[in-house]
Amino acid sequence: MTAQVNRRSFLLGTAPSAAAALAMAQAALPTLLAQQYQPAPPPSEKGSRPPAAASPVAAMPITARTVFLAGDAAPVSQADYLRVLTEAVQKHDLKADNYLAGGAVTELEQKFAGMLGKEDCCFLPTGTLANNLAVRILCGEHRHVIVQTDSHLYADESDAPSIMSGLTMQPIAAGKAAPTLEEFSAAIDDAEHRAYPIKVGAISIESPVRRHDGESVPFATLEKVCALAKSKGIGMHWDGARAFMLTGTPGFDLKRTAAQFDTVYCSLYKALRAPFGAVLAGPMPMVAQARELRHVFGGLIYHGWVAALPALEALNGFNDRFTRARAAANEVLAQLQQGGYTVQRIPNESNIAYVTPTPQQAAGLKQRLASADVLARIGKDGRVPFFLNDTLLHQSPAAIAAAFLG
Repeated sequence: MTAQVNRRSFLLGTAPSAAAALAMAQAALPTLLAQQYQPAPPPSEKGSRPPAAASPVAAMPITARTVFLAGDAAPVSQADYLRVLTEAVQKHDLKADNYLAGGAVTELEQKFAGMLGKEDCCFLPTGTLANNLAVRILCGEHRHVIVQTDSHLYADESDAPSIMSGLTMQPIAAGKAAPTLEEFSAAIDDAEHRAYPIKVGAISIESPVRRHDGESVPFATLEKVCALAKSKGIGMHWDGARAFMLTGTPGFDLKRTAAQFDTVYCSLYKALRAPFGAVLAGPMPMVAQARELRHVFGGLIYHGWVAALPALEALNGFNDRFTRARAAANEVLAQLQQGGYTVQRIPNESNIAYVTPTPQQAAGLKQRLASADVLARIGKDGRVPFFLNDTLLHQSPAAIAAAFLG
């Protein structure tokens, strides 16, 4: 008599071989990647982004010589991504996970926990989920969260903390990236000293801030705000989606910054170029809660290795590459400024600047850049967003500057 096999026993009893799993990935990933790696236009003055299809560089090929100045990282073609994934599978002998346990996922979690100086870390499919689980856990029964008005949690996550967890978000410092200590203190006082006092459960700080061209919150401010929060028993969450973009900036230390917070979220697909994914790190009991809630919120996917393996590969040598790319960017910007360009640096910058040519230099700029294999967007006002990423290492600073200067 044939034994009955249910879905769960079938899945758990048939872990894919490396060849089979890679074939599955090759069949499933092209549609995802076609959507994922269309480069997004830079933020407008108000932080809105037009559809990626409007990008004038989206269809241009990316080669080993291409300098891509139009985003946090160069878009990856389907063929290139599958090549990277194939090489990672062969190098790591697949290391498949089952429901995000074991294999490359666990290896990635352990690596991030060490890098961030936290007891534990869990893989999550999206950053939105990471932010929401963090503030829910930190708040506990005190369901009031202080956030930046222009933060991703408040402006881009569809009121998810309120809808999914019954949290009330109190936004502060509209129109700027970095609230002051006084603004945080005033927000706490407003909640806790009203006619019917409300205990603040958590403060979430995004840094760098996407809606402000990657401007970050100064460490001195973070240190003071976190000390204030600790004195009042308020949990601290760092939305560090773009934390790696601060690599090489004066005084930045990932572990030292993470130490100010109870929980930290980092994206896997901004600097590390995985197709999706995030990590949330913090104390072991909180991360255990995050793993439980990951299931409740529908985030316990069957396999995460297709994101974990590329992220692990990208982390190898990342600090060195990005630091060298930052030095190259500074050299290019200095040459452009000497050559007559107006260079706008962002306060407390991470990886974005703006350059504006003179009217004479603007003539033929698009063609000069294209012929030099330098991909950038020229705004209607003539300003060119200059994104720092490791493609700046594909050509010499002198060659990149020459393409702009003509």
